[in-house]
Amino acid sequence: MKSVILCGGSGTRLWPLSRKNYPKQFLSLYSDKSLLQETFLRLKKVTAPENIFFITNEENFYNVFNQIKELHPLLKEENIIIEPASRNTLPAIAYSIKYLQKKIHTDPNEQILFVPADHSIANAEQFAKLIKKMEHDVGDLIGTIGITPTKPETGYGYIKKGQKHGPYFEVAEFKEKPDKETAEKYLASKEYLWNSGMYMFTARTFNRALRKHMPEIADVFSQSFNKIAESFLEVLKISIDNGISEKSDKVIVFEGNFGWSDIGSFDSLAETTEQNKTHTPRHISVDSNNVFIHSTSDRLVATLGVDDLVIIESTDSILIHKRGRSEDVKKILQKMEEGRFPEIEHNIIVHRPWGRFEVLLDTPTYKVKKILVYPGAKLSTQSHEHRSEHWVVVSGTARALCGETYTTLGKNESTFIPAQTKHRLENPGKVNLEIVEVQTGSYLGEDDITRYDDIYRRV
Repeated sequence: MKSVILCGGSGTRLWPLSRKNYPKQFLSLYSDKSLLQETFLRLKKVTAPENIFFITNEENFYNVFNQIKELHPLLKEENIIIEPASRNTLPAIAYSIKYLQKKIHTDPNEQILFVPADHSIANAEQFAKLIKKMEHDVGDLIGTIGITPTKPETGYGYIKKGQKHGPYFEVAEFKEKPDKETAEKYLASKEYLWNSGMYMFTARTFNRALRKHMPEIADVFSQSFNKIAESFLEVLKISIDNGISEKSDKVIVFEGNFGWSDIGSFDSLAETTEQNKTHTPRHISVDSNNVFIHSTSDRLVATLGVDDLVIIESTDSILIHKRGRSEDVKKILQKMEEGRFPEIEHNIIVHRPWGRFEVLLDTPTYKVKKILVYPGAKLSTQSHEHRSEHWVVVSGTARALCGETYTTLGKNESTFIPAQTKHRLENPGKVNLEIVEVQTGSYLGEDDITRYDDIYRRV
């Protein structure tokens, strides 16, 4: 069995934690591992690591690679599929299947599991058992997982169960997100499941369904791999639910009950965190009830005389909303887009293929950054027209190029890079390198950079 983790989403409903340049699947929200890493570890229980693939966009390729490399050092770049553009789940799945067939030579009758990268599952063993059951029983049908509902949830789609056949049900109907009253009826009837968005089928089954229900998309994917990439922006944006599942009579659902959440809002994150008791924030509460706090910096947050709140603190922004109003965060994002607030996309902590940096102080004439470089990683050879840089090693070992000269620096050692001078920073060691960089000059923007060579293909 092959598995594909869908990890190209933007996760904007979790702003300010999730940003367009570093979405929620790469965040550690309820454990010391990111949602993507948790998903990978779950799938390792049902298939070998070399059979686990990832589909994402060009911008997040190294976010995926670096995070999975921490858990599986033998990860190959070939296991990460770069989607030409974001066109929703149906084109992403179709592109993954084309890749597996043409590049990996996957048997057309081999089962392929597709799962989102950003879900929480409390009982990984129960999840693994259900996946193995699906692999055995799904055959040439389209299998999906429905979650036993525990409350009248309005933030999820629903699946109505049809006739039962052994370990699975026929799918009678897919339902969009309901209002509160309808969700209560679904829960009381016990005929409905939450739609998890997880699927299993063979390439042959999928291609047959695509040709029948979405022939215009099937035509695009019948071309060569290079032609598909050229035509990808013309492909209709559509989910697999809308494009195939809601139209097909070949869909079956396996009922799962393993503590699932899609972490699609801060209300669901609050429930997951409180149920798992995985996070104890530095929160002083006086006469306050039902208050959820998440701080990326573990900053002390005190509340007095307030109830039913969600408080989210990140390095540059704070969100406070009434519990139960998480779905309305999109209204804040609309206001931010109208006002062109940079915080909608970027954070003070910026992730790069080689590591990350955090802006500690930013003025018109000088800027201070904390930079972390992964073992074996190196920044591009570059120069800056308007600024000079001072590097001080805080921990680890640095190899610094300045002009034509390389220097090795240890803890508490420093070097100076004049403006308009070619330079490069590398980490030759086996632990993370941390430096403090002080920039001085007339212009300190990130676009003041000329790259000469780069192992991450950014020249």
